[in-house]
Amino acid sequence: MVAAILTELELRQDYLNNAEIGSVYFGGGTPSLLDTKDLERIFETIHRLYQVNAGAEITLEANPDDLTPEKLHDLRQYTPVNRLSIGIQSFSDADLHWMNRAHHAQHARQCLDDALQAGFHDLTIDLIYGAPTTSDAQWQENLAIAFAYGIPHLSCYCLTVEEGTALGTFVRRGQQPPVEEEKAARQLEYLMQATEEQGFDHYEISNFARPGHYARHNSSYWRGEHYLGAGPSAHSFDGVSRQWNIANNALYIKDLNEQKVPSEREVLSPTQRFNEYIMTALRTIWGVEPEKLEALGHGYTAYFEQAVQPYLSAGTVEQHGPVYRLTRAGKLLADRIAMELFLDKA
Repeated sequence: MVAAILTELELRQDYLNNAEIGSVYFGGGTPSLLDTKDLERIFETIHRLYQVNAGAEITLEANPDDLTPEKLHDLRQYTPVNRLSIGIQSFSDADLHWMNRAHHAQHARQCLDDALQAGFHDLTIDLIYGAPTTSDAQWQENLAIAFAYGIPHLSCYCLTVEEGTALGTFVRRGQQPPVEEEKAARQLEYLMQATEEQGFDHYEISNFARPGHYARHNSSYWRGEHYLGAGPSAHSFDGVSRQWNIANNALYIKDLNEQKVPSEREVLSPTQRFNEYIMTALRTIWGVEPEKLEALGHGYTAYFEQAVQPYLSAGTVEQHGPVYRLTRAGKLLADRIAMELFLDKA
C-alpha cells in the first residue's frame, strides 16, 4: 500500500501546478497504524516532489489506543508531524461502549497526557453529541475535560444515523433509540455558548478553535482551494473538476503497480460549483461572498441575494457588509438552509 501511494504521488506530481503546499493531512482509516519508517518514506517523497512550505501544518489522524508513548516519541523525533487529530469521541465509558469504540475513557485521558508530554501542543480532538447515552450533564463534562487540557481545537459532530450502517439497522428494528433532535439541538446550543466563553471561534459548523489554531487543511476544503488526495478513496479538486480514487485496496495497488491511477473524474458545471460553494461557505465564519458568486457566472449573485431574503427576515442569516453568514439560530438549521438556497437546474 505504501509503495502504491508513493507511485501515485509520483504520477500526479503536476496536479497542483507546482503550487506551494501549505498543509498535509494523513487521515481516513487509521494512518497512525503505519510505522515510523513508512511515514518517513511518504514524507520524503512528498518533500522531494512538491514544494512544501517550511511552516506547513502536518496532521496525523489517530485513535487513542494507537498513540503509545513510544509511538508519540517516534512521531515527534523522526517525522515532520506537528499536529495530531485524535478520535476521542467521549470521556464517558458508557458512550464509548455504545459507540463500539476500542478505547476507554482512561485511555483517552492518558493519550492526551502522553501527547502533551511528548511535545504535541497543536491538538484537535473529535467529540460526539446527541448519542442516547450522552446526557446533557455528560456532554458538559466532556467539554469541561477538553477545556481543562487546554486543547486549542475541537471538532464536534452530532450523531447521525446513516442507512446501510449497523446503527441504522438497529434503529429501524427498534433495537436502538433514534437520535433525539431536541436533545441534539440543546447540546449544540450549549457547545456554542461554552466554547465562546472559553475564547474559541466557531469558524465552521462543527469546528471550534482558539485564534491562530484554525485547521488550515480543512479550511482549504471549505474555502474552495485546490487539493490533491492520494490513496484508496481519496478525492482531489483542481477548481474545475473532482477526481476520486477507487475504494478497493487490492485494485488500487494493482493499477498503481501498472503505473495507472485508478480514478474517475467529473467536470463540475457552474451550477454544481454554485451549490457546492453555498453548502461549504455558509457553514463557515467567512460566509458567502457575492464577488465569488459572480466569478461563477452572470446571474448567480442576483439569484442568491433574492433567495436569501426570507432567511434574513427570519433571523437565521445575517449580512456583514457584503458577506452573508448564518446566525446562531441559523447554525441549528445549516444543512436545510443551504439546500433550500441551491439551484436545481443542471
